[in-house]
Amino acid sequence: MARQPEVFVHELEPEQAQRLVKITRSTRDRVRLRRAGIVLASVQGRSAGEIAVMFAATENYVREVIHAFNQQGFAALDPKWSGGRPAKFGPAARELLCRIARSAPCELGQPFTTWSLTKLVAYLREHHRLAVSAETARRILNKAGISWQRTKTWKASRDPDFAAKMARILNLYDHPPVDGRVICVDEFGPLNLQPRPGHGWFRRGQPARLRATYNRHAGIRQMFAALDLTSGQVFYRFRDRKRWPQFLDFCKQLRRRFPTGKLYLICDNYKPHGKAEVTAWCTDHGIELVYTPSNASWLNWVECEFTALRYFALDGSDYPSHAAQEAAIAGYLRWRNRHCHPKRHFAVGSKIRRPDYLPNVA
Repeated sequence: MARQPEVFVHELEPEQAQRLVKITRSTRDRVRLRRAGIVLASVQGRSAGEIAVMFAATENYVREVIHAFNQQGFAALDPKWSGGRPAKFGPAARELLCRIARSAPCELGQPFTTWSLTKLVAYLREHHRLAVSAETARRILNKAGISWQRTKTWKASRDPDFAAKMARILNLYDHPPVDGRVICVDEFGPLNLQPRPGHGWFRRGQPARLRATYNRHAGIRQMFAALDLTSGQVFYRFRDRKRWPQFLDFCKQLRRRFPTGKLYLICDNYKPHGKAEVTAWCTDHGIELVYTPSNASWLNWVECEFTALRYFALDGSDYPSHAAQEAAIAGYLRWRNRHCHPKRHFAVGSKIRRPDYLPNVA
């Protein structure tokens, strides 16, 4: 077999040779480094066979790199990744899989209410002749942004004055009145004595365990809480009941804490909040009760504080007495008040800020 003629890189300009040397010293891409080294060795007059031995490559590969450099220049040094095997399922098959996964099985004549990956791929194979594995289906759904999630519940507000009440509350949040302060008030409870599941850092497979309970003979307690938006602090009182006398007493305590200026109390439609004795006393003492729409307690800013309180003071606990439980809650709230900030920017960017937001108002 005749010997192949030697091939060399064309003569380089000084700037090109300097650039080639710089690439061999600074690049981190192994493919680019190897190709640049082959070209540089050819510039130095080495044969294809010698270069192949230097870089543990075949002579054909060395010749291909040199020919490519002579034709394309420095662009030939960059690796050209092919991207792997073409996708087996096209856009139409992927769209079909995602559409079926988002639909309710019972609407498609299946005797169950939710899909598993096994049931999903079996349905696609039987009714659409689309043979796909469960793992491939999972990857397609994940790439499309579709994940396995727990369903959530919600209540639609049918308050005929929903829009006006929500606008009033949002205006108080966004533009606090200069003649007083806005305070969000609500009850938290009932507080009974029971072990509550929670989360913590434990050795794998060795979580903390809490006792089981069936009978709770210690009764319940109620907590009244108020979130002052000006300071961000939470004020609270524990009581045995949460009827109108206890709520009125809490309003009086807030009035004593803030003796000057008008108080705007955001509260829900719990019946004791609108008791005649309560509204009369509040009117006489410079307190305006601002009610949230029905089934829209999420407009009360203090609700998110209850979520944090439950997580950090109650979850994972098993208090022996109401005194111990209330001491733990009080301790958390004192810590929180030392680290609080004024409350601003409620539900920024939320859909409730759109003028046409009316969730099923009757």
